[in-house]
Amino acid sequence: MQSALLQQDEQATQAPPALLRLPTVIRRTGLGRSTIYRMMAAKQFPRQVRIGARAVAWRQSDLCKWIEGRTTTSELRDQLR
Repeated sequence: MQSALLQQDEQATQAPPALLRLPTVIRRTGLGRSTIYRMMAAKQFPRQVRIGARAVAWRQSDLCKWIEGRTTTSELRDQLR
């Protein structure tokens, strides 16, 4: 287990952090633009980062963690049924 975590840490330090623009976030999550921004306002979705004067993106790592959390939540909900 620890070796897997160490490998992930090494990979994270070797590769630059990936930033995803809104169309990619929409494709990966299956959510619409309005839903993403509504969930961000409710602190239920990762915040975007400013990458320019009029441009924002999401960290891929934040999005992956959010997706994993959603999977865990739905699996727990299924177990309770």
